[in-house]
Amino acid sequence: MDQSYLEEVFNNLQRWSQAQDYAGYDPFDGLNSRLFSATRLRHSRTTRLLWTQLIKRSPVNLRPLVRVSPGRNPKGIALFTLAALSRHRQSKTETTEQQCRLLLERLISMKLDGWSGAAWGYNFDWQSRVLFAPRRSPTVVPTAFAAKALLDAGETLGEQRYFDIARNVCDFILQDLRRPVDTENELCFSYSPSSATRVYNASLLAGEVLIRVAAVTNDDYLREAGTRALRYVLGQQRVNGSWTYGADKNQGWVDNFHTAFLLSSLSRIAMTGISLPEIDAALSNGFRYWRSTFFLAEGWPKYYDDALYPADTHCAAAAIATLCDLRPVFPEAISHAQQIAKWTIEHLWDPRGFFYYQRRRYFTVRTPFIRWSEAWMLYALARLLEELNRPHSKPENVQSTPKEQACR
Repeated sequence: MDQSYLEEVFNNLQRWSQAQDYAGYDPFDGLNSRLFSATRLRHSRTTRLLWTQLIKRSPVNLRPLVRVSPGRNPKGIALFTLAALSRHRQSKTETTEQQCRLLLERLISMKLDGWSGAAWGYNFDWQSRVLFAPRRSPTVVPTAFAAKALLDAGETLGEQRYFDIARNVCDFILQDLRRPVDTENELCFSYSPSSATRVYNASLLAGEVLIRVAAVTNDDYLREAGTRALRYVLGQQRVNGSWTYGADKNQGWVDNFHTAFLLSSLSRIAMTGISLPEIDAALSNGFRYWRSTFFLAEGWPKYYDDALYPADTHCAAAAIATLCDLRPVFPEAISHAQQIAKWTIEHLWDPRGFFYYQRRRYFTVRTPFIRWSEAWMLYALARLLEELNRPHSKPENVQSTPKEQACR
């Protein structure tokens, strides 16, 4: 696909996101419904889960009907920040720097009080199969993405303040998260302070933060804890190169974007120079499994390992960003990232300036989700353009289609 058209899609998506002031709906925000919250059903785990899934899976957007208001999601703001930082590394203008700093201040202002260190949580009550996380309760995933943005900001803008807040995140990880596995060699961090569930990508995100901060501060204690978290996740990789979502019986599925998160964390950890020979084998086996299992020849991103549908913008975006992270190890990754971007723009892009949620077997869910789809895709396209614009980089031979055919 022509690089200029990628730039055009990125710019249109950026303008659309800014016009929304980075606020919108989320696939999992159903429990923000004022209608549901006014009933006794809100006290039942089963009805919370069913309601969340009903709102999430509906082919039409029911949120205005059940009185769910658009909101800003801290992880979404972190992703928008990462996208802005990537663009600033390419252009280095006052405008792009100002955009980075405005988003960073918004992200920092969303930090939660009352914990041992800096932490972030979602802007909605969230009921999953394995845990309930009340709105504004800290969880490791948005916290880790905020830390990623702060670490990138410290490196890109050269400002110690951002490193200092990222270091403070480590206090939350080490002091507030539970440790369902804690041995001399291995460590698993919980998803939240209130749950002991073992989610592999979440625990590795915590380990990645510790190791990356240790690389900046030369703190052996952080490095040791992060390395134990790394060993735990490496030990959970299956023979075929895959990881399930988590350790419990009801966490045994394998999906595209959680696999991508694991590979991205492993590649970023490897870039710190940490000495652990198992990383190379895990990356090689994991990449081979992920690429051969979750993508069709034309770039179609599967959601699960055993099903073609749904084709999901979030899966595509996480894959593109991960492939950019993997490029130092797998040079062919950028060609694959371009292929996925081409397919996603052709099938899930709306010319009004946003991406649809999912393409399902018989219909497409056209609702724009600010964190799940738009923030992730803005970050993914920023990273892809950054890689394509590197001095040593040449656009790969991915055939483009006419722009008028790239609207759906």
